[in-house]
Amino acid sequence: MKSTQRFYPRSLLINRSSQRGAAAVEFALIAALLFTLLFGIMEMSRVLFYWNTATEATRLGARLAVVCNQDAAAIKQKMQAMLGILNTGNITVQYIDKDGNSCDQDSCRSITVSISGLTVSTLIPLVPLNIQMPPFSTTLPRESMDSANPDCA
Repeated sequence: MKSTQRFYPRSLLINRSSQRGAAAVEFALIAALLFTLLFGIMEMSRVLFYWNTATEATRLGARLAVVCNQDAAAIKQKMQAMLGILNTGNITVQYIDKDGNSCDQDSCRSITVSISGLTVSTLIPLVPLNIQMPPFSTTLPRESMDSANPDCA
């Protein structure tokens, strides 16, 4: 009766035993790189979300300023409700006449709402970054300026 058991050379058995755990080490190295890349992608997405929301907040502020008889404080509050990281110091509402000078609500031709000095802090562990956003502004021509508009509430 023949034996079906195979015999391997001793050197082959030693090489196999010395390779145990190599896949776990390789996985750990690659996984660390992949998780770092994943966190970087998520944080960049979050920063781009804030960038887009800041643009939309300036549009909202400008639209409210040209249509409603609201003061700048009410406009700033609605902008802050849209983008929670905004402070009132970051928002500027400027009423402009036909010559480009500042004016009051009644005699102005256009309104410029701008955001500046906005900083986004990342949530990456062990790497705290503060990203300074560029200034955002929206200028719209004057419209009705009527506080009876239902959008002005």
